[in-house]
Amino acid sequence: MDATINNIPVVDTRLKISDRLSSWMVRWGVGRSRSRYRVGPGLYAVGDPTPESPVLVSANYKLSFDRLRSELGGLDAWILVLDTKGINVWCAAGKGTFGTDELVERVEAVGLDKVVSHRTLIVPQLGAPGVAAHDVKKRSGFRVVYGPVRVGDLRTFLDAGRKAGPEMRRVRFRLWDRAVQMPVDLTGSAKYLLGVAAAFLLLSGLGTDGYSTARILTVGATSVVLLVGAYLGGVVAAPLLLPWLPGRAFSAKGAWVGFAASSALVLYRLVYGGPFESLLTLAAWLLIIPAVSSFLAMNFTGSSTYTSLSGVKREMRVAVPLQITAAVIGLGLWVTGLFV
Repeated sequence: MDATINNIPVVDTRLKISDRLSSWMVRWGVGRSRSRYRVGPGLYAVGDPTPESPVLVSANYKLSFDRLRSELGGLDAWILVLDTKGINVWCAAGKGTFGTDELVERVEAVGLDKVVSHRTLIVPQLGAPGVAAHDVKKRSGFRVVYGPVRVGDLRTFLDAGRKAGPEMRRVRFRLWDRAVQMPVDLTGSAKYLLGVAAAFLLLSGLGTDGYSTARILTVGATSVVLLVGAYLGGVVAAPLLLPWLPGRAFSAKGAWVGFAASSALVLYRLVYGGPFESLLTLAAWLLIIPAVSSFLAMNFTGSSTYTSLSGVKREMRVAVPLQITAAVIGLGLWVTGLFV
């Protein structure tokens, strides 16, 4: 952003390798700090905008900002970035940082009425919950027009005279949309998985004959494999299979994945016997696996378009006590199985 237009920074629509690398890292939870992964609020120029060029409103979450500017190649426009504390448009609208007050104050702070000759702001549709269009008009004189749900439709929206068809207004949550949300959950919860796995490894050496390191390589290793399976069931299988799993609650969907895995364990025990000679151990995992996958699946509620705040709170009041109870009883059975 070395170039400026009337002291307004000009941004490139071509993303650099460093931009793509940082995007990949933040999706995997590396350096995912709101203080680091944000752009300064204010007014930016794309191309060679004039006073008649459209004003597009964005959050100062860098991933949102980069996604917007990368879709504007060959266009002349202004980007008004709000101070959303490094949070994306949708989440910031729910929190109130992408809201009416911030929008009005930012319009005034950058002197937008002196930069453009029109009085129209194009706000992302997912920012609508935080922006009262009539209030913005009354306080700033600028009219709010809600753009499409997806930034990929923005060019079509502008070419159509700033009109969005029904498909542009529809929020979809397809397989790929769910898949790109998974990496941050995978890495974010991994440290807890490592801690629990280490605890199971250490405890697995216990038995009636004292402490056995050999048991760590059998019972302990098997326990770690089962824990990883429950973990992947909650953070990978449940999100991918979300529309097809029974129930509305995410905890129930995660539990179904766990029940499927548990059923496979029972089948394995009936056919091969193997490391589940103890019925107590088998019963323990029949409780632990669904509890873990159910709990982890609930983390995906913040990434989904299916949920509401009140619904999530209601679900947690019911599901969390059941998950804790199942996990505690399962752990008790597992430890008891070491001595039987």
